[in-house]
Amino acid sequence: MVVHGDPVEVVPRVAKEIGAESVHISADYAPYGRRRDEAVEEALGGVELVRSGSPYAVAPGRVRKQDGTPFKVFTPFRNAWLEHGWRKPADTGASTLDWVKPGHSTTIPAVEEKLPDAFELWEEFRDERLQDYDTTRDRPDMDATSRMSAFLRWGVLHPRTLLQDCDGTFRSELAWREFYADVLWHKPETARENYDRKFDRMVHDDDKELFEAWKQGRTGFPIVDAGMRQLLQEGFMHNRVRMIVASFLVKDLHLPWWWGARHFMKHLVDGDIASNQHNWQWVAGSGTDASPFFRVFNPTTQAKKFDPDGAYVRRYAPDSPDIEPIVDHAVERQVALDRYQAIKA
Repeated sequence: MVVHGDPVEVVPRVAKEIGAESVHISADYAPYGRRRDEAVEEALGGVELVRSGSPYAVAPGRVRKQDGTPFKVFTPFRNAWLEHGWRKPADTGASTLDWVKPGHSTTIPAVEEKLPDAFELWEEFRDERLQDYDTTRDRPDMDATSRMSAFLRWGVLHPRTLLQDCDGTFRSELAWREFYADVLWHKPETARENYDRKFDRMVHDDDKELFEAWKQGRTGFPIVDAGMRQLLQEGFMHNRVRMIVASFLVKDLHLPWWWGARHFMKHLVDGDIASNQHNWQWVAGSGTDASPFFRVFNPTTQAKKFDPDGAYVRRYAPDSPDIEPIVDHAVERQVALDRYQAIKA
C-alpha cells in the first residue's frame, strides 16, 4: 500500500480508516525525520506511534563513554560499538504480514527496467571482491566497492545483514556510518553548522562561476571533473573521489563546505544527511575527528595514485585534460593554509 500526501494528515487518516490501535514505523534519527515523526505522533491522538528498530546496527544514542557522554572520536566509538554488538537479522519476509489495502491507496507506475536485487549484489561482492577490499577500495578505476550505500540509505538492506558477513576494513566503514548518525543525534545543528565552531571564523569566497565549473565537471583537473560528471550521470561517486572533489571545493576554490554538501544531497541516490554533512566537515577540518585542515588533496597526485592508467577519467571526463585549469593548485593550497592559520590564532 502506498498513500501520497502530508504524513501528518495521511497517517492518522489511514489509521482511523482501518481501526489501528498503533502505528509502527522505522525510527528516523535525522533532524527533519524526528520533527516529522513527533508531529505525526501528536496528530494520531490516542493511537500509539511505535518506533520499531532503526536503519542502523545500533541505534544512535546507545553507544556512550563510561561517563555517559557521547563519543567525539571515531576509533573509541568503533571499539565501544563493536563491544556493544547487535542482533542478527530477523528471518522474516512479506509473507508473514497481514496486509490491508484501503480504497484510496496510490497506484504505483510499473517499472519496465529490471531493478537490481540488493541481496544478490551483496552476495556477489561478498564472494568475489570483499577479500580484496582493504587494498582496492580507493581505486575508482576498478569495480572494487560494494555499491551498497543506496540500499542502506533507503532501507532495502539492513546493516546487520552486511555485518554478519564481514569484518575488518569493511566493518569499520559501516562503523563510520553509525558514528556520524550518532554525532548528528547528539548535535543536530551540525547538519548545517560547523561542529568545531572556530571554523565559523574561516574566510570563504563566493565565486559562483567557479562553483558552477565545479558542479559541471569543468575545472580542468581531470579526476575532479570525472567525479562531478559521474555524480550528474549516475547519482553516485566513488568515495575516494568524493574526498578529492570536496577538498578541491573547500581548499582550492575556498567555497563553503555546505555549498558542496547541498549539491551532493541534490544528486546522490545514497544521500544520507548524517554521513554527507559530516564527511564534508571531515574534509573541511571543521567536523568531529576531522582530517587536519592542512591535509590538502592534490588532485593531480591523487589521480596518479588511484587512477594510474586514467581509466576512470576516460570513462567520465575524456575531454578534461584539454580544459584549462581554473586555478593553480599550489597557489590556492597556500591561500587555504594561510586562512587556517588566521583562525588558529
